Amino acid sequence: MLRLPPFELRQPTTLAEAADMLASEGPGARLVAGGTDLWPNMKRRHQQAATVISLMRIPGLREIGNGGGDLTLGATLSLHEVATHAAVRAAYPALAAAVESISSPPLRHMGTLGGNVCVDTRCTYYNQTEEWRRSIDYCLKEAGEICWVAPGSKRCLAHTAADSAPILCALGARVRLASAAGDREIPLTDLYRDDGIEYLAKRRDEIVTAILVPASAGAPRCRTAFWKLRRRGTIDFAVLSSSVALWLAPGGAIEAAEIYLGAVSSRPLRATAACDFLVGKRPLPDVLREAAELARKPATPFDNTDFQAQWRGVMVSRYTEAALREAAGLERQRMAPSHGLAAEPAGRRG
Repeated sequence: MLRLPPFELRQPTTLAEAADMLASEGPGARLVAGGTDLWPNMKRRHQQAATVISLMRIPGLREIGNGGGDLTLGATLSLHEVATHAAVRAAYPALAAAVESISSPPLRHMGTLGGNVCVDTRCTYYNQTEEWRRSIDYCLKEAGEICWVAPGSKRCLAHTAADSAPILCALGARVRLASAAGDREIPLTDLYRDDGIEYLAKRRDEIVTAILVPASAGAPRCRTAFWKLRRRGTIDFAVLSSSVALWLAPGGAIEAAEIYLGAVSSRPLRATAACDFLVGKRPLPDVLREAAELARKPATPFDNTDFQAQWRGVMVSRYTEAALREAAGLERQRMAPSHGLAAEPAGRRG
């Protein structure tokens, strides 16, 4: 049995108290919400902490609101609460589908939205027991000197594992950060770095307190879809995901498009050429197929997760085409992932 190492647990009841604790404790402190990522990582000695500061007794972090039109999702809302909330399902159904695809029901009741947005990157050579990692020598992500995925690489290639992040990026979401030095809001896309180790751009003393999803990305103005590839229909992390948001003009042409890929890079990857290609065109099958092929070009899956990297690369275009077709309201041509909302008819998705 893997056991947690010794640490001091702090449980503040206000955000100001939590921010002061984080600032004063130094680099030996870590934040925890649902703990579905941190506790297993500490048991496997991926991560260490002298002090763990829990956010779960701060009531203001578990609220949902839409003041001013934008939807504000508190960081410690459970994944289950987000996926099943009426406002999320009605206006942002692909976000509900993405969150509903995460892990299994028990863990969705424990895990939080803020925790998923900040979830650690993953790699076949890193997400193993301490004994396994030590036997082959530690990798770059664990203070080693080599990336076992690409030995010639100077940076860690562990891939993003947050299913909520790509669709939130596609929707143009912002993240609210708090610290003892003050609060700020940034685009969620700016929260991520293309680095498997230093994958978050926020400061160490900052706390993710809320995600803000713009009203302009809500249905029916914006049509969305989320497709996720994994070996099993539940529990497993994604080996590929495609998140699509299309804004259609009254005449049916695409005014704006956002496509973000998950699990193929150390951060949610924008398919910029595909997005640019779609603007001004009608969402016809041939157009969507060509855009999906363009989405394949920036994606460079590595041999750091399940399935062969080359096959995952091919699936980028296949899954992106399927997501584009669903968002455009076209007939589905291949079997959809088995997670919750994705099983509904395309016409019911916004």
